[in-house]
Amino acid sequence: MSTTRQLAAYASVGAVATLAHYAVLIALVEAAGWRPVPATLCGYVVGGVIAYILNRRHVFASERPHAEATWRFALVAFAGFCVTYALMSLFVDRWGAPYLPAQIVTTVAAMFATFALNRRWTFG
Repeated sequence: MSTTRQLAAYASVGAVATLAHYAVLIALVEAAGWRPVPATLCGYVVGGVIAYILNRRHVFASERPHAEATWRFALVAFAGFCVTYALMSLFVDRWGAPYLPAQIVTTVAAMFATFALNRRWTFG
C-alpha cells in the first residue's frame, strides 16, 4: 500500500478511535465533572486500544507477533499520550482555551507523529 493510501487508512482508523476518545472525554467532563486534562488522557487510552486492533489488521497488515507489536505500539502510544498531555495542558490550563478545539488541534499533531513511528517501527 502506498504511503498516501496508508496515511488515509490510518486517518480513518484514527477517526474511529478518536470518536471513542472524545466520547470518554466529553462524558467525564460534562457528566462526571472531571477536569479536561485527566479526562482526555483516559479517553486516549480507550482510543489507543481501538487503534491498535484496527491498525494492525487494516492499515499495516502486520505479521509482527502481538508480543512484539503490542509493546512497540504501547511505546508509540505513550509518546502520543505525552504530546496530548503537553499540548492540552498548554492550551487548556495555561492559555484557557476551550477543551474541545484544543483537543482537535492536539489530535492532528499526535496523528502525524504516531503514524510515522507506527509505520516504520511498530508494524514495519
